[in-house]
Amino acid sequence: MSSPTGPVSGLPVRMPRPRQPGRHRRPEPAAAPAGAPPLVLAVPGTPDVATRRLAEETLSIARSELPGLDARIGYVDVLPDTDGAEGYPALDAVLGYAAAQRAAREAEARAAEDADGAADVWAQAPDAVVVPLLAGPDSSVLRRIRQSVMNSGAAAELTDALGPHPLLAEALHVRLSEAGLARADRARLFTVATAADGIVLATVGGEEAVQAAGISGMLLSARLAVPVLAAALDAEGAVARAAEQLRGSGSRNLALAPCFVGPEVDETLTAMAAKEAGCAAAEPLGAYPAIGKLVLAHYASALGISVQPAPQGASAR
Repeated sequence: MSSPTGPVSGLPVRMPRPRQPGRHRRPEPAAAPAGAPPLVLAVPGTPDVATRRLAEETLSIARSELPGLDARIGYVDVLPDTDGAEGYPALDAVLGYAAAQRAAREAEARAAEDADGAADVWAQAPDAVVVPLLAGPDSSVLRRIRQSVMNSGAAAELTDALGPHPLLAEALHVRLSEAGLARADRARLFTVATAADGIVLATVGGEEAVQAAGISGMLLSARLAVPVLAAALDAEGAVARAAEQLRGSGSRNLALAPCFVGPEVDETLTAMAAKEAGCAAAEPLGAYPAIGKLVLAHYASALGISVQPAPQGASAR
């Protein structure tokens, strides 16, 4: 079970690869600075086993990029009477615990009167950095996260949502190719019989989220050389209207690409919207490696930490 102090036990944890010898070995990733505030992943949606595994895998990716990272999970939508039950600690409880830990460490340091007189480089840092597990801005979820931060009493810094970002376009491309709805590699011109010639990019969070998804959609369109339109999954008829607009411009084989991580959306909405639009749908972004990297990037940016980027693998282009 997970707790405010760390990940659930028994689940696999992604570990850094051993360093390879030789002149062309990959650079060692930077280690997390000692004493740096924890990264707290704010996970929206109904807490369940699948959500917990997704969050753990996301943080496992982040830890593999920054060894020694103190990363924790806080659930945004835990009911008051079930706070912490079944290993789903509420976000405000996780932040409150982080603040208490920091206060205890500072008290110990003052009592010891640190013989060398070294200044604490993190003295002015927040108690924690909160990164929302959101592909794009969702005012409703962000409002609940801010309320949790206030309720915790912690001096926590809240970052923006993860997108828009080119890595999200890569993740969308991969999910479409996994579903057989897009060619996996444009450079090799590998064709898929069911490849879509028009894509509806479904998001949640209102007009601001649609605008942000539109930027990722332009990047996706450039990768696939097909038109992409963003639409709000939580606005009645928006996906169907976008599908009709694409068909009106000449697209015949459409696909629905969810531009969200997963826990923040009722999974039945995607299936219903795809059926209404008359097209197949890819899977949500989930714990694709780009999500973990973006979570870490937001944390590092908030603290001014430099993270050594990992070399690009054989991802979809």
